[in-house]
Amino acid sequence: MEFQNQSMSVSPQRKMGRGKIEIKRIENTTNRQVTFCKRRNGLLKKAYELSVLCDAEIALIVFSSRGRLYEYANNSVKATIERYKKACADSSNSGSVSEANTQFYQQEAAKLRGQIRSVQDSNRHMLGEALSELDFKALKNLEKNLEKGISRIRSKKNELLFAEIEYMQKREVDLHNNNQLIRAKIAENERNQQNLNMMPEGGNYELMQSQPFDSRTYFQVDALQPNHPYPRQDQIPLQLV
Repeated sequence: MEFQNQSMSVSPQRKMGRGKIEIKRIENTTNRQVTFCKRRNGLLKKAYELSVLCDAEIALIVFSSRGRLYEYANNSVKATIERYKKACADSSNSGSVSEANTQFYQQEAAKLRGQIRSVQDSNRHMLGEALSELDFKALKNLEKNLEKGISRIRSKKNELLFAEIEYMQKREVDLHNNNQLIRAKIAENERNQQNLNMMPEGGNYELMQSQPFDSRTYFQVDALQPNHPYPRQDQIPLQLV
């Protein structure tokens, strides 16, 4: 009996634990404000955890009963709202997306074909073809464009010609200098060759000049002449009898 009484006394305490709360407006202002703060913080925490764990784009906007704004966004609230509007518009017009794309591409293709046709006509007019379809004003504009193009072409041609002439002049100077250098080398080689050809005679002459003087190899002409010459009028001629 005591055990049964104890069990009966414990069971009411267990029933007094946290249970479900009826979802309705809290009439007490203080309790309502406390509940708002607690659940607002929990909601912001859950939004942050969801954005980090699942890499989700989240934008949370909360207005209190007093009109105060509380918000959280991992990217930007405005950007998320724009994305939301676009997603809603795409979902509402999902049936006509393919038709809109087809129409857009058809318009772009028509524009490109018109541009290609215009460029081809302009090229033919530049070549002097299909001029009958142009009026006087168009022909005048075409003439001005051609004159401008010709002047630009001539200026570019003259620029290239001047550059080529300057290069050829520099080339001419270089060739002239090389020619002078080659001629100087040829003249020097010719002088060296002449010196080599004259080398034997010149060598004997230098050898004779370098030999010492020996009186026995030379005949003194002065020995036949008197040591004391007399005048011509004092000499007596010899007569043969």
